[in-house]
Amino acid sequence: MVWQVEGGEADLFGEQCAASPPPADPTFAVPRAFVDLAKAAICHRDPERFSLLYALLLKLRANRKAMEDRADPLVDRLERLAKEVRRDAHKMHAFVRFREVADDVGARFVAFFEPDHHIVRREAGFFVRRFANMRWSILTPELSIHWDGERLSEGPGANRRDAPDGDPVEEVWKTYYASIFNPARVKVKAMLKEMPKKYWANMPETSLVPGLLAGAQAREAAMIETSRQQEGAMPKRRPTPDLPPARGCGANLLKSWEAIRAEAKDCTRCHLYRCATQTVFGEGALDARILFVGEQPGDQEDLAGRPFVGPAGEVFNAALEEAGIDRAATYVTNAVKHFKFVARGKRRIHQSPDAGEISACKWWIEQERELIRPPLTVALGATAARSLFGKVMAIGKNRGRAHALPDGSEGWITVHPSFLLRLPDADARCEERRRFVDDLKRIRDRADSIAA
Repeated sequence: MVWQVEGGEADLFGEQCAASPPPADPTFAVPRAFVDLAKAAICHRDPERFSLLYALLLKLRANRKAMEDRADPLVDRLERLAKEVRRDAHKMHAFVRFREVADDVGARFVAFFEPDHHIVRREAGFFVRRFANMRWSILTPELSIHWDGERLSEGPGANRRDAPDGDPVEEVWKTYYASIFNPARVKVKAMLKEMPKKYWANMPETSLVPGLLAGAQAREAAMIETSRQQEGAMPKRRPTPDLPPARGCGANLLKSWEAIRAEAKDCTRCHLYRCATQTVFGEGALDARILFVGEQPGDQEDLAGRPFVGPAGEVFNAALEEAGIDRAATYVTNAVKHFKFVARGKRRIHQSPDAGEISACKWWIEQERELIRPPLTVALGATAARSLFGKVMAIGKNRGRAHALPDGSEGWITVHPSFLLRLPDADARCEERRRFVDDLKRIRDRADSIAA
């Protein structure tokens, strides 16, 4: 069996990959996961994609659980194809830049983009939903899509010369981008990995990046000197009785953190704010090398407005001290900022947050990490790990070693201190506490190594 896209080349390996005869019974059930995988993998440019998907389909007909075998080279290859397509779609969402032009009807916004795979039709709906009130066109070498405010249409492919070079708004944006560019926070390798140079020609701000990077050292020194002068002119802050001040940071960073914390006090992103006493925001050093993320505040944290001050906090503090980590030099927060509980008489019994609540609160974690930029972020427990990595991460399988986070920093996973309190057996509790302290020591050594 040979698969061929109309107007394209035939699949040279079609007969090898799908040599089995077609099934006699025309219909049979497949897992939903196969449909989702096929929708992504079929958009890849690999000419073997059709044969690979058909071969997997025949496997599923014989064994409905065939996709559960992650060691199967066929499943692994298709998963990699699908992952590359999804990544290409993410790039399209992030790096399409519209420029305004005038036509017979009025303003139209035009962008040029070069996808790696066949994703233009697949992602058209995203742009229709996001820019429903604009008239726009996205030009690509393979085909172009056009939205007139009511109807989506397709046209032939185009090249970069067919797209406009710029517009007046672009100059305003470039001025703004240059003014907010922070050379002290640039990680060139991480930036190039997330934003390869092939996309730079379509984005106005990227023309500024080489010059900004070249002058980064001088600008960084000027920013440090300005920060020192501002700190010297500012009156010393008096700490509030219920929350210690953030330490180890410049005035501008402190103001930004205080603004985010103040905004979080009125958070209504999920329903948990209705019953909790208050938002429990993170605290600690804003230049921390280690940022700890717990699950959510408990009963005592909810009343005090501070993270890790209850029984689990006592276990945590003792373990940090034994591991040689100064809590005051770290930053401690929670994946979910409001206390979730069920009332049992006068007691409030902790309930684990669900995926929707974790997702709703992830915005605050991202703001904290964006400000602090810690080299190491430690997830204490499954909820924190899910928040950081965006998926379920088994503690036993992933603890005690580094995992890459999207911003290029390292994520570490270990148990939550409350886990040690729930163990009924004294010997098991002693052993798990030793393992927890060992994890913290490895994290301390890794932070020291990065700093050195």
